[in-house]
Amino acid sequence: MKLPQRVKLVEVGPRDGLQNEKQIVGAAIKVELIERLAASGLSVIEAASFVSPRWVPQMADGSEVLRALLTSPQRRPTVAYPVLTPNLKGFDAAVEAGAEEVAIFAAASETFSQKNINCSIGESLKRFAAVVDAASALDIRVRGYVSCVVACPYEGAVDPAKPAWVAKQLRDMGCHEVSLGDTIGAGTPAAIQRMIEACATVVPLERLAGHYHDTYGMAIANIYASLELGMAVFDSSIGGLGGCPYAVGATGNVATEDVVFLMHGLGIETGVDMEQLLNAGQFIARHLGREPGSKVARALLARCDHRQDG
Repeated sequence: MKLPQRVKLVEVGPRDGLQNEKQIVGAAIKVELIERLAASGLSVIEAASFVSPRWVPQMADGSEVLRALLTSPQRRPTVAYPVLTPNLKGFDAAVEAGAEEVAIFAAASETFSQKNINCSIGESLKRFAAVVDAASALDIRVRGYVSCVVACPYEGAVDPAKPAWVAKQLRDMGCHEVSLGDTIGAGTPAAIQRMIEACATVVPLERLAGHYHDTYGMAIANIYASLELGMAVFDSSIGGLGGCPYAVGATGNVATEDVVFLMHGLGIETGVDMEQLLNAGQFIARHLGREPGSKVARALLARCDHRQDG
């Protein structure tokens, strides 16, 4: 078994994480969080979502956030700030704000697709094809997401052939990368490996990413199982922020701090500085009025406090 020498982490906390917070986080706080994350060495940070503010009020300031990041004197040219665009209207707004990379999201479950975006999988793919065509004309990269790749809150277990089919549609329409999401965090290492193997028969493994929620405490185990197959791109969220409003009990994304600790323990390069990452996690946790959701962050910060007390 040969694990990857280096992995790419896609930080989704500022978008996928914060969108589920009831407390509205101001644009200035979002921008500072993202800049702190960039300072830690993360090279891809999902910055905003261009969806209807009626449905996701937390993301109403997406244009303001993206413009501030792209014009900031602190901007690092090596850091990408993709934004979520569910349709052409969202895509046009993102382009107007200066977006250089966008993301679209489909589901491997018909019921989840209807509950999440009010249309069938087939209908959603038609919408996304129009977004990808528009992005291609402007040389804007597109990343695809697939939700409910191993289990659905409404349909139960999902046949691996379903996410594989959706992933292939997204890849064929022009997505440079497809992120496979265990939306309700019910996956186990064996189920995750079966799903990845099915997807890798139709999409090159190097174009696939893992996006695992930690509802049942399996996210880190599932990431290791993915590493065993050679996967080298993973989504994570600072402090474990996030969840899914359409999946009851889906407590959140895997914490970036926990993933970085795993990778460094395995001798796998991430390009991320843990101290700076902890700084970013503490910043947003303080603003939200709670402790960091990362087990690693809590352990390392407690050890630091103990040394200072001593």
